[in-house]
Amino acid sequence: MNERAEVASADRAPPRPRRSGLGTWFDHHVYSFVASLGRVLRKPWATALTVGVMAVALALPLGLWLVLGNVERFSGSVQQSREISVFLKQDVDAARANALVELLRARRNVGKVELRTPEQGLQSLRDKGVPAAALDAAGGNPLPYVLVVTPAGDEALLVAGLEQLPEAELVQHDTQWRERLDGWLRFGGRVAWVLAFLLGLGALLVVGNTVRLDIQSRREEIGVLQLLGATDGFIRRPFLYLGAWYGIAAGAIALGLLAAAAHALRAPLAELAASYGSHFELSGFTPPLALAVLAGATVLGWLGAGVVTGHYLRQTRPTET
Repeated sequence: MNERAEVASADRAPPRPRRSGLGTWFDHHVYSFVASLGRVLRKPWATALTVGVMAVALALPLGLWLVLGNVERFSGSVQQSREISVFLKQDVDAARANALVELLRARRNVGKVELRTPEQGLQSLRDKGVPAAALDAAGGNPLPYVLVVTPAGDEALLVAGLEQLPEAELVQHDTQWRERLDGWLRFGGRVAWVLAFLLGLGALLVVGNTVRLDIQSRREEIGVLQLLGATDGFIRRPFLYLGAWYGIAAGAIALGLLAAAAHALRAPLAELAASYGSHFELSGFTPPLALAVLAGATVLGWLGAGVVTGHYLRQTRPTET
């Protein structure tokens, strides 16, 4: 009688909930995420060496890229370097100068025209530190009206046209220095990309070698999982997260190194810029760019671990007979 009651009670008991395939997959991701962090923290010195090498490899091209961006910003924007200054003759009055502005704005190869009065030019000289005695010795304001023209097409053709204006006394457009600067910036950008590729490849290899050593220490465990029918994705997952942890740590340290370098250079650079009458300051990574660096470093570590783990699993996967 008791046995029948127990059986009936068991029949009436609600069935134990079973995890779906998606839930099991998610649980293993969470486990791999946490377990891989534990493996990183259990080997502080080995982790520090791996992350340190990766951080330096990431900081070098990123630092060069920052330097190029600041040099371009210090030398003036590309738009400003394309400006053409047209110094008008002394007898050109304000009405004629404004008429020239409207005439040039109507041209298709002109993007923008700005009129600078003699008073603005005199004030600019004073702001740059020209002694007042020297300006007073000139007897009045000797400066003419100046048209600052930004081209929208062929610069050489526009310069030739501006030189033909009867009101123009001098057309100043130094393209040689700008072309040289643009060439150096393009060359520096290419060097930054080459360094990023080579050092990124080095960082990927460092992660791969570290993960390879971790795989070798767990090869018996991996062999048992393979015999039990575990998929390659199941076995690979903890190592992928391990590489991701290396990558994100290296990216954070690389950003810290660049921030420290910028802090060390800020004071002497401010003094140098002040000697040229400029208030230039170094600009670092904006929050979106910093997040992009962290994401890229994480992906780099993930890829390094994935390549090595995939190669190992292809070599050790038992063949079906």
